[in-house]
Amino acid sequence: MSSLRTGAHYRDSLRDGRRVWILGEGRVEDVVTHPTTRAMVEEYVTWYDRHFDPAWQGTVLTPPDARGDRIPTGYLVPRSAADLAHMGRCFMATTFPTAGNITHTPAYGHLIALGVLHAVSLCNASPEQVANAEAYRAEIARTGRFVTFAAGAAPIGHRLRPDLAERTALRIVGESDAGVIVRGKIGMHTSPAYAEDVYIGALNGADLRGYRASFAVAVNAPGVTVICRRRAVREDSRFAMPLSNRFDELDGQMWLDDVLVPWNRVFLTDQSPEAVAQWLFWHQLYCWLAKAEYTLGLALACAHAMGLASHDPTIEYLLDLLADVQTVRSCQTAAELDPEFTPHGLCSPNHAHVAAGSLAMLRARPRMGEILRILPGSSLVVAPTDRDLADPDLARGLEDSFAGGGYSARQRAALLQLAWDHVGSTLDHREHVFELHANGGASSWRGRLRRAFNRYNELANGVLQCLDLPMPEINLDAIRQAPLAPRRQVTPPAATPRPG
Repeated sequence: MSSLRTGAHYRDSLRDGRRVWILGEGRVEDVVTHPTTRAMVEEYVTWYDRHFDPAWQGTVLTPPDARGDRIPTGYLVPRSAADLAHMGRCFMATTFPTAGNITHTPAYGHLIALGVLHAVSLCNASPEQVANAEAYRAEIARTGRFVTFAAGAAPIGHRLRPDLAERTALRIVGESDAGVIVRGKIGMHTSPAYAEDVYIGALNGADLRGYRASFAVAVNAPGVTVICRRRAVREDSRFAMPLSNRFDELDGQMWLDDVLVPWNRVFLTDQSPEAVAQWLFWHQLYCWLAKAEYTLGLALACAHAMGLASHDPTIEYLLDLLADVQTVRSCQTAAELDPEFTPHGLCSPNHAHVAAGSLAMLRARPRMGEILRILPGSSLVVAPTDRDLADPDLARGLEDSFAGGGYSARQRAALLQLAWDHVGSTLDHREHVFELHANGGASSWRGRLRRAFNRYNELANGVLQCLDLPMPEINLDAIRQAPLAPRRQVTPPAATPRPG
């Protein structure tokens, strides 16, 4: 516990000379104090400080070992189903208070490092590569260094270049004893303004020594610039927008202008990022589940506040939400209790269960949001803010309109504003747009399920046992072995001749 990182240490680490721009606002001189980023910084500070809070330690720390030492649960190297279950409980507990809006935490960074170690081990590039990957993972676990993930795909401008050789995100433009020099731009990834490293995955297109090169790049390295999307629209009032004011991870791009990446931060892998993402998909599904459970919790609270707890159609809505939540929670439980093991002894969630849960959640989420918008009725649209409730010309009328049934106008309005921010704000809209194509969307998850399910032959041949005659042996391995669908290809438009 004595070496565990504090929130204050993380906060101070962000004053490291990083170059961050927010579209529509310009350069951020200090992410710790800037109005757009400071609240999110403090949420990450809270994440670190939970490890020192007695109320949280049973969740975010492992039980004491023989020497009485405890480590953060998120930094476990899972070797058993029990390890996965303990990590899963931690992820769920720490993502629910954010309504699933903080998806990239330092625990996620350690899962990235686990994935890098797995991918490098599968690639068999060299023993040195495995040693470097393990050393990097151990450093993250020891220091709490915050890493975020980028698959490495190029932005649209690169992908439309006429020369195919110029369409990759990154190029290695030099090598020295110190490392490789990298130039280019990578597309959207999450939380780069708050991370200390960005792991740039195999889609970046840079090859080295017969392998795909991936990189752990320090955000404050010379030559690195981070460009973040414009912030989610929000009011200054925490009462009116209690989620948007706190949880905005700011997806962005990273530009690399001849950036030196040390050799021990260069990892040689296969050309697919799937091996690295093996634990990340599991964590992501916990974030989706947290958002779903938060939706259910809001629906339950709104049913009570609107006097609908005994209204049969409302109860049917609640049961729909409950069924969606329990379906995905069951998939997560199955993924942990029916795990897979890597060739090097790491325990990972069963990918078939994670894929099924991810597909179920992608199908359910639009309807879940619709139900929460329907349930409170028109009161959701016209709920007052704290400023309105404090206006002497409005206060009495608003109290008459919104109070009753054990709730003051302020209490009922606060709940309605929370529900609105959850399913009606630009923060929620950004998240829905992102999830339309996160990890390739539903089509990619169908492909992952197709490859992860391993009982095609067992089931097909099993039903033949009921027939009283010899039957041919069925082999359906081709279904499972089919490659994942390639990323969508873009074609540069034909040049339009200029008139005259």
